[in-house]
Amino acid sequence: MGTVTTDDGTMIFYKDWGPRDGEPIVFHHGWPLSADDWDNQMLFFLAQGYRVIAHDRRGHGRSTQTATGHDMDTYAADVTALTDALDLRGAVHIGHSTGGGEVARYVARAQPGRVSKAVLVGAVPPLMLKTEANPGGLPMEVFDGFREGVAGNRAQSFIDIPSGPFYGFNRPGAQVSQGLIDNWWRQGMMGAANAHYECVAAFSETDFTEDLQQIEVPVLVAHGTDDQVVPYDDSAPLTVRLLKNGTLKSYEGYPHGMLSTHPEVLNPDILAFLRS
Repeated sequence: MGTVTTDDGTMIFYKDWGPRDGEPIVFHHGWPLSADDWDNQMLFFLAQGYRVIAHDRRGHGRSTQTATGHDMDTYAADVTALTDALDLRGAVHIGHSTGGGEVARYVARAQPGRVSKAVLVGAVPPLMLKTEANPGGLPMEVFDGFREGVAGNRAQSFIDIPSGPFYGFNRPGAQVSQGLIDNWWRQGMMGAANAHYECVAAFSETDFTEDLQQIEVPVLVAHGTDDQVVPYDDSAPLTVRLLKNGTLKSYEGYPHGMLSTHPEVLNPDILAFLRS
């Protein structure tokens, strides 16, 4: 574990496990979580001989609770500071949800040789918000609801989201894991309320169309068809069409948090993509 200090003095917390000469995988977490959300995947890929790295986005987890910089450009710049400090080359970048947007922006701007592949899981690109150009998106009222939850009673909101749509625990017959709910709440409450509030705009209003079009490396786009947070139809299929070298893998009935509810399926599939 360590920290990297960015140009504006922000300390970005990160974990770095495995052989220094192993192929690096960098994990990017979703809102409002932390690097801890990748524990299962980090242990899995560590056992496969990879070097696994995960960071806490600024304002989240153990990173500095900054007053500014809660936007995708700054998030990507923070990733650049981390990858430069660790001198990562030929790295695989895997992002979930908001982290998928962060991956898209970083990979599109990364120096040649820094990135070998990318994986977007339940990711927010191309654009979540409903606009004239994106009629299948979600209305602003949905994201205002997230902001109201953070500002009004963040602690309760961070119980309601994982108890319901995030993991699909609101579906009939769902096998509810109280541990996942509690861990989601724990991670969320570690971060700063201002960062969580402002990040809603970052993940919902950022248009990643040009980023996706610029990416040259192979990209796996994995998405559950019952994703209640980032609806499937307005995300994964559209993302793959914009990529030069994209592969879509759909998971019938899987929820937004499928990396945690179905790691025994997702982890081997991602490994197969990395080895392909």
